[in-house]
Amino acid sequence: MALETTDFLDIDDLTPAELDRVLERASAMKAGEDAAQLPNQTLAMIFEKPSTRTRVSFETGLTDLGGHAMFLGPDDIQLGHGEPLRDTARVLGRYTDGVMARLFDHEDVEILAEYADCPVINGLTDQAHPCQTLADLLTIREHAGEDVRVAWVGDGNNVGQSFVVGAAMAGIDVTVATPAEYAMDEAIFDRAADFGADPTVTTDPAAAVADADVVYTDVWISMGQEDERERKLAAFDGFQVNEELLAGSDAAVMHCLPAHRGEEITNAVLESERALAWDQAENRLHAQKALLVELLE
Repeated sequence: MALETTDFLDIDDLTPAELDRVLERASAMKAGEDAAQLPNQTLAMIFEKPSTRTRVSFETGLTDLGGHAMFLGPDDIQLGHGEPLRDTARVLGRYTDGVMARLFDHEDVEILAEYADCPVINGLTDQAHPCQTLADLLTIREHAGEDVRVAWVGDGNNVGQSFVVGAAMAGIDVTVATPAEYAMDEAIFDRAADFGADPTVTTDPAAAVADADVVYTDVWISMGQEDERERKLAAFDGFQVNEELLAGSDAAVMHCLPAHRGEEITNAVLESERALAWDQAENRLHAQKALLVELLE
């Protein structure tokens, strides 16, 4: 049965049942119980932002599936500069079986999806990171099961926004702790409510962590925000995931990487047995393989 959507621009482009199906397939592929292949399929991978996990996981994943992934960096194609983005999308849609794009502006990935006559996957925009959410939910299933409470601590950024909606779809209870000036968009909580969820929102990280089974954080200064560094470091005072914040808790800790050790998380916590960051990173591969099969098969 095909997915209802032909594109994957944010996590709720899937239905909850489809999300569960992708995660089940990812688990089966990881365990060697699903040998689906995409022979001779080609994926165009557009990168405005540099990447380790996104590039390597998609390229390795499609190779494992018998296909070919093509890296297209900012110096390789005329992405919205030498020609309109819609024209690039039209051409890629005729050459390739799918497009994965890691961009700054979310509207750009929407343009790609509108004009490319093939599935388009959001590998990250400033608004959303749904592929990371797939890996996060797979990791939580493996380590914490279904009945779990997660605390998001830090910036209300693209990773957090997609995660809150994805967690709502998966029936996971979430508390969001951010400084007031770096809160998530209210529309994110409205989308979570569409799936029957009511995330708790606070500016107190200690309160968020108190009853959590999993604590999730991400960088405070994302790519392109370097000029905000000093202001953000001041605003996030007290939000570092460290041994003091986690005192008395046996919560696992998640981070989507790369980490700025000593800022949003300490080296001691990231290198501890409670850290799941490396499983999250590996699960990008398995979750994206499952997604590619569901979209392109």
